[in-house]
Amino acid sequence: MDDTSKRTGGYGFETRMIHAGSQPEPVTGARQTPIFQNTSYVFYDSDHAASLFNLQTFGFIYSRLTNPTVAVLEERLASLEGGRGATCCASGHAAQILTFFAFMEPGDAFIASNRLYGGSITQFGKTFKKFDWTCHFVDVDDPDAVRRALTPKCKAIFVESLANPGGVVSDLEALSAIAREAEIPLIVDNTLATPYLCQPIDWGADLVVHSTTKFLSGNGTSVGGAVVDSGRFDWSVSEKFSSLSAPEPAYHGLNFQETFGDMAFTTHAHAVGLRDLGPAMAPMNAFLTLLGTETLSLRMERHCENAQRVAEFLASHPKVAWVSYPGLKNDRYHELAQKYLPKGAGAVFTFGVAGGFEAGLKVVESVNLFSHLANVGDARSLILHPASTTHRQLSDEQRQAAGAGDEVLRLSIGLETAEDLIADLDQALTATA
Repeated sequence: MDDTSKRTGGYGFETRMIHAGSQPEPVTGARQTPIFQNTSYVFYDSDHAASLFNLQTFGFIYSRLTNPTVAVLEERLASLEGGRGATCCASGHAAQILTFFAFMEPGDAFIASNRLYGGSITQFGKTFKKFDWTCHFVDVDDPDAVRRALTPKCKAIFVESLANPGGVVSDLEALSAIAREAEIPLIVDNTLATPYLCQPIDWGADLVVHSTTKFLSGNGTSVGGAVVDSGRFDWSVSEKFSSLSAPEPAYHGLNFQETFGDMAFTTHAHAVGLRDLGPAMAPMNAFLTLLGTETLSLRMERHCENAQRVAEFLASHPKVAWVSYPGLKNDRYHELAQKYLPKGAGAVFTFGVAGGFEAGLKVVESVNLFSHLANVGDARSLILHPASTTHRQLSDEQRQAAGAGDEVLRLSIGLETAEDLIADLDQALTATA
């Protein structure tokens, strides 16, 4: 049995997206995971309580830390990503905070792609400064630029496998090699690709982040986030990661790496991150996201099929200046998409409207089937003008680097009939005349 089979229990992806983490409820026999809508859990006795609080045994204490419904989703996502453990939380941004909180100290730095979701650029570039964390934004298409950005204080490299919004595909294998040389983790946001289209851990990622709000949920009902740990990074590799490899005062000197091994990060994320930052995932949101995972492969196949057809239509439209979709053969990221996204190039991409800013606004105001809103990964097709919404807080230079210029429209292609989506975009583009 190869390493991947060991990490997935030998079952196929579709089997795991339905069954991983889930068992019939033992008291009633309910087959669907119940919504455990409660705050706290009864201890068997004083010794049991003490062992839970000392991290000597795993179990449920308080739903800020662990919840039975959320735990099923954590186990499922870890299985789908081929990871060792997972931590679910209140949003994708919360997942990013939890990730860096585990190993960053004041004065530390990390490297991130300059082609990220606008909210992540703002979080990393502005809000993280309040913690005295510095983010160096780099064009990760240039390995030499990434190496030049490395400093002794640098503790991680962060990229999106498939970038939001521009259809940029990261060369994970090359970036993983750089991270290994520097003895720091590679963190990959796999939100837009999902574990069905891309398996970052197979390409060397150490931690995988998700906004479960998007395709994992798939229906626009449930905000959530997750970080999946590969279990492969040795946090004792250097003194940089002392929060995970040195005695923890709050747990009587316990050493997470020494005590929990390949579960060190996941245990720390629950026992310290969720304990102190408090961004717990709601049980109802976990339940709805579990329902979403049960159809993930089917939905992603249709998402990608529809997106390919829409992108090909737009590429030949006279009112369209360009299309950035790695499923197109002439796209600069097509070869990388073939390598890292063999089942499809995703459902979120951008295109440029001839006529610039005003033409872009006209299109979003003229569509009928497409919903004009700030989300992706819904069963419904969505449209957004990033320059006036998600990326408006950025400078012109940052927006251009992120692929969110004045003329750019972002599409999240849903599950409708492709011909209807094409007709809607055609009439909206015609309205810009």
